[in-house]
Amino acid sequence: MEKRVKFDFEIFFTNGGSIKGEDFRLDISGDDISDSALADYIVEDMQLLMVGKVNILNKEILIEPHKRKPIDESVAEEFLIDLSHTIEDGLITYKGLPAPHICDYLSREQSRHNYDGDISFQIGKIEMVTNTGTYIDCPFHRFAEGKDISQTELKNFAQLKAVMIHIPFTETLEITEDHFKNREIRNKAVLIQTGWDKHWNTELYYQDHPYLTQKAAIYLRDCNVTLVGIDSHNIDDTSGKTRPVHTILLGSGILIVEHLCNLDKLPAENFTFTAAPPKFKGVGTFPVRAFASIEKK
Repeated sequence: MEKRVKFDFEIFFTNGGSIKGEDFRLDISGDDISDSALADYIVEDMQLLMVGKVNILNKEILIEPHKRKPIDESVAEEFLIDLSHTIEDGLITYKGLPAPHICDYLSREQSRHNYDGDISFQIGKIEMVTNTGTYIDCPFHRFAEGKDISQTELKNFAQLKAVMIHIPFTETLEITEDHFKNREIRNKAVLIQTGWDKHWNTELYYQDHPYLTQKAAIYLRDCNVTLVGIDSHNIDDTSGKTRPVHTILLGSGILIVEHLCNLDKLPAENFTFTAAPPKFKGVGTFPVRAFASIEKK
């Protein structure tokens, strides 16, 4: 059944004044819609500036035929796509490296005697290696003289123009330079979606995983890409003891992100990629909250 929402609103401006509206009706795509989504829609639709507090009042869902394109609250939620795995206590990211230990340094119960009433705070403590979860590699990870995370410019981590290239692991584990030909990749972050993230946190994840060849890394370097990311266990073939892809890319200042996920939710192009770590000195790898920002049409 098609549904509409009826509501009143009050909009207050940061530079003074306000406007009010009564019995507004809008089409919605689902059974309900949040007050915040309605507030954002009204402000954007009316092209209002200097908006402060917005109150949605007397909201009522009606069963009525649609008169215009409905508001789809899920569209706004999907505008940012999370591409990171959750890090939790005991998680193994790379065989042979210790799992993170996440605990309270100061628990809520312990903190209560420091404050009046029912006020409490939690201060957490994390012990982990830097290769944990979804993480980014900077040149210092491979080269002693390379830039570490604190020396890498913020522009290299954030809002990078990006492309997504689908290379299913069911078709091949070896990713060659041919997979990148006939794609517009120069000066862009290249995200490689193999589907291997379906094995995350299982024994299968650590063995016989998709990887790039040395010639593929050379091709990407010569195309002057800004970053290369993959949803696999490692961008290099870990069956041997050489790491040519890390050597070639990081040696050219091209950052690497490993253990991505949800790349299947991305379009092939027209989005930006961000994977920014904390500004630590003396480390070349650190977990990131990687995400894509999809362009609105």
